[in-house]
Amino acid sequence: MKKFLAILLISVFIFTVSCAPAAKGDVRITVLAGPTGMGAAKLMSDNAEGKASNNYTFTVATSPDEVTAAVINGSADIAAVPANLASVLYNKTEKDIQIIAVNTLGVLYVLENGDSVNAVSDLRGKTLYASGQAATPEYILKHVLKENGVEPDVDVTIEYYGAHAELATLISSGDIVLGMLPEPNVTSVLSANPDVRIALNLTEEWNKISGDESKLIQGCVIASKSFIEANKQAVDNFLDEYRESIEYVNANPAEASQLIADNGILSKADVAEKAIPNSNIVYIDGNEMQKQFSGMLKILYDANPASVGGALPDDVFYYKK
Repeated sequence: MKKFLAILLISVFIFTVSCAPAAKGDVRITVLAGPTGMGAAKLMSDNAEGKASNNYTFTVATSPDEVTAAVINGSADIAAVPANLASVLYNKTEKDIQIIAVNTLGVLYVLENGDSVNAVSDLRGKTLYASGQAATPEYILKHVLKENGVEPDVDVTIEYYGAHAELATLISSGDIVLGMLPEPNVTSVLSANPDVRIALNLTEEWNKISGDESKLIQGCVIASKSFIEANKQAVDNFLDEYRESIEYVNANPAEASQLIADNGILSKADVAEKAIPNSNIVYIDGNEMQKQFSGMLKILYDANPASVGGALPDDVFYYKK
């Protein structure tokens, strides 16, 4: 009888343990305000309501420098960053960074107050104003120009502004006729001035010249390699929830835009709702991520090795579940 009771108690204990909910992991996540952070809005909301599989602590940064500092000083376990910054941090941290997903494709557009530009070749002989000098936008623009037979600074004059918002204001007011901007600034300009139109979609132009060799990737999610090794299940759970969050944002722009504003990713819900379709928010991981991302980094490296941290990442850079 005692033996029977002992077996029964052990069985009950095993059943209780196996049925108990798994302990939640503690994960600190930093996202950038703007398109690279927009896909996380639903997950941020679910987390605040206690519905997430991990205990997430979200921080919304306003500049890549803030994210860089958080990754290097260890205050962020996972971070959404510009594509080239992921490679820079990989080199800077002696390979303690892995890319775990792509979250944003191209968000650059050429805007015109007029109707003279309908192809890249139409930029020949014109002055194009842009933001993002010495950063990914400059290298993307110049690559597209060269591949279309338009020599930057020879066939087309490029003038740079330091801030997206400053250039957006000048295009909205009509002081500048032709300019390149990212979302959500594009939506802000189009809403402010109905005479301005999208003349060129840089993502489409990139795809025309690159085929299947690379995608125009502008945002991704990275994590500390040491954190992944110690918390693999928590990271994999995050990726599953993050994919669902991105799918929700794309499928429900009206509802998602309010979450984006509530979480401080963009200041206005109406701007967010209009910007979502042009923000190319995606979820790509695994082998496809490596193929497309490595092709993109090679083009940036050829333009300026410093833009990817001086060296192209090896296979260890790419995390696969």
